[in-house]
Amino acid sequence: MDKQVHALWPELDWIGDERLREATARTWELALERSPLTVEDLDTIPFTLLVPGLKVSFMAHKRCVVHVARDAARQMNAFFGDDLPVDLDVTVAGAILADVGKLLEYEVKDGRSGTSAMGRYVRHPFSGVGLAMEAGVPPEVLHIIAAHAGEGDLVKRSTEAYVVHHADFMTFLPFKPK
Repeated sequence: MDKQVHALWPELDWIGDERLREATARTWELALERSPLTVEDLDTIPFTLLVPGLKVSFMAHKRCVVHVARDAARQMNAFFGDDLPVDLDVTVAGAILADVGKLLEYEVKDGRSGTSAMGRYVRHPFSGVGLAMEAGVPPEVLHIIAAHAGEGDLVKRSTEAYVVHHADFMTFLPFKPK
């Protein structure tokens, strides 16, 4: 696993399945290779371009989503057990990968964050699935990447996809202007 990716994502260690952990890391490696952004940009760019003047960085939001999703999945397993099992590895991998496509969707020009040429035509759920498929990520995690944003409102989400979707939106919507 690339040291740079592991430094960005110490939460990769939470994924017990070695193949899934490596495929998740490889997806980030591919995204960083192809992105107009630098690793340093990820700690400075806003996590969304929909909120003017937002100071919360991409990585702060993303890591929060992973923590919230993991905690929610653990609590669901504790309270619902076999009635609604949540796969922690799939949930964590999906949360880590949900916005990986933003590395292709965003750019920084003249010190300002904006939409890249790719991002004008392909939103991050789609580019994220493409990167993850190339890295060998399994379908149950691809589903989370595809379904985590508004595009997912058109499909039946898995339990893990619901967890990641709600973790993402509960840490986004309060920032959005009314």
